[in-house]
Amino acid sequence: MTGLFVVLEGADGSGKSTQVTAVAAALSAAGREILVTREPGGSDVAETLRTLVLDPATDIDDMTETLIFAAARSDHIAKTIAPALAGGKIVISDRFVGSSIAYQSAGRGVSEEAVADINRYATGGMTPDVTVVLDLDEAVAGTRRDDRGQLVDRMESAPDGFQDAVRASFLHQAEAAPQRHLVLDAAQPSETITAQILTHLKTQHGVQL
Repeated sequence: MTGLFVVLEGADGSGKSTQVTAVAAALSAAGREILVTREPGGSDVAETLRTLVLDPATDIDDMTETLIFAAARSDHIAKTIAPALAGGKIVISDRFVGSSIAYQSAGRGVSEEAVADINRYATGGMTPDVTVVLDLDEAVAGTRRDDRGQLVDRMESAPDGFQDAVRASFLHQAEAAPQRHLVLDAAQPSETITAQILTHLKTQHGVQL
């Protein structure tokens, strides 16, 4: 028995965490077995690497950053994602490989081919069943980030233009593989977005609600 692998992607401030929580709650209420996780993180080693790579005080070059994210992802899959899918659970992850392509390639300037190859090896070729891209204008996303009142991490403190490049990359990835992506306007009410995701999972992936 195999489960379903669902990933939420989008630039910082697009509402991924909110949707992960809402979708997971709805599916759990419908009797589905759910595992909620995140990247970087989701396993002991990956969480340690998360602390390192997101620390604003850490000086990391772009390729090292790419490799750290891939290493965290490899451990995450081996210890958390793969066992849950093998057990028939619906895995909902806040970010996956799409974020590496968006942030390390489009954002940092590392070759997209290199990022893709590194992550193909790190994941063993694992691909989400569906990637939901929450698309939001950077002006709105930036205001949301500011309104959080939280410490800014290394990714959120990137220079001007970085988040716009990240957003464009997510949209490009969705255009390149539309059968595996669902792009939604993240400016809509949160409840509307949740309903759209659940409808997609039901109609396109047979998830009973």
